[in-house]
Amino acid sequence: MAPISVKIKHAGKVHDVQLDPDQPPAAFKDAVYQLTGVPPDRMKVMVKGGILKDDTDWRKVGPKAGQTFMVIGAAGELPKPPSTPVKFLEDMDDTSLAEALSMPVGLVNLGNTCYMNATLQAMRAIPELQVALQNSTPSGLPMALRNLYTNMSRTTESVTPASFLAALRSAFPQFAEQTRGSGMKGLLGGGYAQQDAEECWVQLTNSLKEVPGLPGSSSGSNASAKFVEQYMTGELRQVLKCDEAPEEPESISFEKVLKISCNISNAVNYMQQGILEALDGKIEKQSPSLGREAVYTSTSRLSRLPSYLTVHMVRFAWKRDIGKKAKIMRRVKFPTEYDALDIATPELKEKLLPISRKLKEVEKERGERRKVRKRTKAAQPVKDKEGDVQMADASAPEASSSSGDAAPSTTADGEDKGKAVANVELEDESVYRECEGKELEALIHPDVKADVGASTTGQYELVAIVTHKGAEADAGHYIGFVKKRALHNSPLAPGASAGAKPDEDDEDWYKFDDDKVSIFPAEKLETLSGGGQDASAYVLLYRTRPLV
Repeated sequence: MAPISVKIKHAGKVHDVQLDPDQPPAAFKDAVYQLTGVPPDRMKVMVKGGILKDDTDWRKVGPKAGQTFMVIGAAGELPKPPSTPVKFLEDMDDTSLAEALSMPVGLVNLGNTCYMNATLQAMRAIPELQVALQNSTPSGLPMALRNLYTNMSRTTESVTPASFLAALRSAFPQFAEQTRGSGMKGLLGGGYAQQDAEECWVQLTNSLKEVPGLPGSSSGSNASAKFVEQYMTGELRQVLKCDEAPEEPESISFEKVLKISCNISNAVNYMQQGILEALDGKIEKQSPSLGREAVYTSTSRLSRLPSYLTVHMVRFAWKRDIGKKAKIMRRVKFPTEYDALDIATPELKEKLLPISRKLKEVEKERGERRKVRKRTKAAQPVKDKEGDVQMADASAPEASSSSGDAAPSTTADGEDKGKAVANVELEDESVYRECEGKELEALIHPDVKADVGASTTGQYELVAIVTHKGAEADAGHYIGFVKKRALHNSPLAPGASAGAKPDEDDEDWYKFDDDKVSIFPAEKLETLSGGGQDASAYVLLYRTRPLV
């Protein structure tokens, strides 16, 4: 159905606005917001039969051209036009394009939707998901996610996720819960309540379970596999042993899991401690040999490690004394590089150990090559604009002196760094990577290689974080953080089609505070460990380390 022209009346003024019956009501509310300044979460649009809701079916409303809708709500500051004229990517020259593409876009907060915005930005760090969505997308929330990510890759302005929000609330009504305010706000029904980002992550992942998977390299790969099953699902093996009847046979069960939890107790200072505390413990259950309740030791380990491992920092717990959830403020340090072999079953660990050890050696060698290249570059003379050779910056690290009296720098092991810089001529990095890739590929266990989407090494790197700021479980503010290199690896990232490669030496992150996007230095990641009301890591996304 084609868009129709209708009128809205607010604060005594009448405005013309376009209404598209094929778009959700949230899109119409956003158009009204652009004209009146009334935020969607504080807006009441009166229609036939009551108030326009985000899940209202336009067919039941039956809007007609020229119809007038009454809008109620206090206006905030009207959206300001951009300080500079909007330019489309295809109209920019190379210089403008480079500047525009240096930062990803943010998402506008539509009223307590920071939980959703942070989750969407973090999940965008999974490039394989975007490939799967582009290949084949089920209707509903997956389609809305594909459209949103596509829109985010085609603009330099913040995106208003009104259509996605409507699809989310339609699929999971819990995210449409409203608060009850006092005074006029209470009479109008209040606004949308703050939600839990971890619950949003889980529900969004569940909604993607029907997205078709990606094909494997071998012809025998499962063509009917789903993406989430391949890349985001682990398998947990639980072993129960009766403490009171040692002769009773062990009970073994398997469970598919989309995340692992990190319990936070008074004894937990590091993420690994909290994970093991969640995996191991004591439970009481009916013993078939004793015929009564007995204590069992529960030991759980992962028999399958996915390419993307989600860790949930359990920061919210129910407090009986106050009758509500409370936030656990304790500081818990998390690693940027994670060895998951300690939480794998012995059988899986045996399969992954050879390639895991080799990858660690290879990564160390790659690091040494990067250092040599940096020193060599610093020691080389540079040319000015006229082409004249200039002396290298005297403050450049590890630059070798041209004076014969200067002694070369040495390490504690007696290695002559100065000679290494002067004498070592490295080949192109791609030559080394090709050889290393073949070596590592040969060490992949056949069972793991046949399992598309499984981690081949058990070695992970942190690529995304969702944090919670504040002291209350049902309030506060969520912020997303994504490693720059992880985001620029996306097939929809600007420049991806041209073969642009992210800088391996760039360890910095992007901070997504709704529509505000900024650079977050890698050295500040430890400030997200908790210990106060400031931003604390809540959901962490780890990606298996690539072989090349």
